[in-house]
Amino acid sequence: MNINPIILSIPVFFILIGLELVVDKLRNRSNYRFNDAITNISCGIGEQVTGVFFKLTVVGLYQFLFERYALLDIPVNWTTGIILFIGVDFFYYWFHRYSHVINLFWGGHVVHHQSEEYNLSVALRQGWFQKFFSFGFYLPLAVIGFDPVQFLTVSSLVTLYQFWIHTKNIHKMGVLEYVLNTPSHHRVHHGVNPKYIDKNHGGTFIIWDRMFGTFQEEEEEPTYGITHPINTWDPLSANLHHWKQMYRGIKQMRGPGDKLRYVFMPPGWRPAYISESPAPVNHPSYKKYDTNVSGNINYYVLFQYAITLAGATLFLLSAGKMHFIPKLIACGLIILSIVNYSSLFESKKYALLYEIVRISIAAATLMVYFQLNTPLYLFVIAIWAMVSFFWLYKIGQVNQ
Repeated sequence: MNINPIILSIPVFFILIGLELVVDKLRNRSNYRFNDAITNISCGIGEQVTGVFFKLTVVGLYQFLFERYALLDIPVNWTTGIILFIGVDFFYYWFHRYSHVINLFWGGHVVHHQSEEYNLSVALRQGWFQKFFSFGFYLPLAVIGFDPVQFLTVSSLVTLYQFWIHTKNIHKMGVLEYVLNTPSHHRVHHGVNPKYIDKNHGGTFIIWDRMFGTFQEEEEEPTYGITHPINTWDPLSANLHHWKQMYRGIKQMRGPGDKLRYVFMPPGWRPAYISESPAPVNHPSYKKYDTNVSGNINYYVLFQYAITLAGATLFLLSAGKMHFIPKLIACGLIILSIVNYSSLFESKKYALLYEIVRISIAAATLMVYFQLNTPLYLFVIAIWAMVSFFWLYKIGQVNQ
């Protein structure tokens, strides 16, 4: 069974997030906000479930180049695995660097930087469109002759390495700071302080930044986020926000030359005849985006989110055996769920009504389309729906 190591690591992610929460509590720190952490994880869920439909295309191109144009017959063993790991990290550096300096590529990567906190949940915040821009950077490895399965495994390991560096609880790491990407180096990367912007692009190794002039030591505590915050908890809006901005920006351009430059110049570029964009965040006075809802709503979201997370994990583990339509329906229900939770966080007018509709659709779909029609399944689904409806009724009563 060939399962993505990232999917298998999901329980470990949440154990480590739980441990970080305990450490923060013991140190009397507040590095997590519930709404922010849920949004971060939702972006990660969305990236994984939408990736089910596109990874075959991405992997297929690598496979095609490997089978037709591979220059070398490279064996699959530990030695070549280590060489490939270094190669993947090298090309990751260049993808990551260009994702910060090309407006089009930034649209796929910006989601990862939107959180205004810095904790392990931020590592899971991934852009749903990033894969369309990243995979091309790794294709030279196929032409060199590195096996596709080995490439997928190694690239997953490069990604997994970057999970633990999203923390404030580890400071400097001595001599390792000269070679590896560490929490200190990556905190710089997430900072919007002027001297920190577009620095420290390495995945596992910081040596690439030192070699190619993009290294910056951590000095003062960074301000986290992006220079023009999106101010929403909606993971769908978070992924579409930059594309909407680009669409409006392209419409403002006067000719094809400026339109093309706008797409491929760094984010924020404008020709002289267009007025400046809104001022970026100001470090001394900036206030993080936040919304306040009752504890009852937060507990309700936590309850539903645990169910959604379990369902998304089961979907990812079984997606390879599913037909297209059931796969599409399951993906749609997961996306609908994580978007609805953001509506509750933001106290949108029809959030409770939307949630009632979501529960109804999900329960009916599970019973009818996925044929979960044995007495035990029917009982569990019915209990879940009734508890959800009653809880929503109580929330509605309190909010009146």
